[in-house]
Amino acid sequence: MVQNLWNGAWIAALATGAVVIALIVWAAIFHRKRRAKAELPPQVRYNLPIEMLYTLIPLVMVSVFFFFTARDSDVLTKVDGDAAVKVKVEAYQWSWRFTTTVDGKTLQPVAGVPVSDYHQGPQLVLPAKTKIEFDLSTDDVIHSFWVPEFLFKRDVIPGIPENNPGRKFEITTLDRTGVFAGRCAELCGVDHSRMLFSVKLVNQQEWNQYIATQAGSAQ
Repeated sequence: MVQNLWNGAWIAALATGAVVIALIVWAAIFHRKRRAKAELPPQVRYNLPIEMLYTLIPLVMVSVFFFFTARDSDVLTKVDGDAAVKVKVEAYQWSWRFTTTVDGKTLQPVAGVPVSDYHQGPQLVLPAKTKIEFDLSTDDVIHSFWVPEFLFKRDVIPGIPENNPGRKFEITTLDRTGVFAGRCAELCGVDHSRMLFSVKLVNQQEWNQYIATQAGSAQ
């Protein structure tokens, strides 16, 4: 859905740009001052059709953008609450702490420190092609949880109560395995650029093995 919204926005922007450039070129070619004619063109106070045109067209464009953005935003921010895997994300200057709960059992938290390479940061292990619920919190400044491959970014704002829906979002992880970079996307202090982490997506068999290794620390 995010990709479709992004593609649609690009198509609309390119189409608008093409029309604007065409109008500029047309005006430059057909309405330039001619040396053979010294007189001024007809002077008018206003042109009602033109004024209506450049008022109504932007209004229609903005309305269309608003409709699709509002429609998709409702879907993207909806939290069903039935995800079997839930992750509490705690952001702090300047790293992350991930606490995963699987079917009501809480695993050992994973915390990190500022690093220069996301491979060295805290790693969040998740199953591929699975609905995940994230709960974001911080006690210091505004951060932003961003995994570019997930096509989703959410600000982590201090002071939001624990049960407030504004802290949570759901996504379905990618249908492929691998290690993907994550970072803070909100300038949050001197080590903001080192607030890196990774997300490792594994298949179901590896996920079951990972859960088994965490059994001793599960609550």
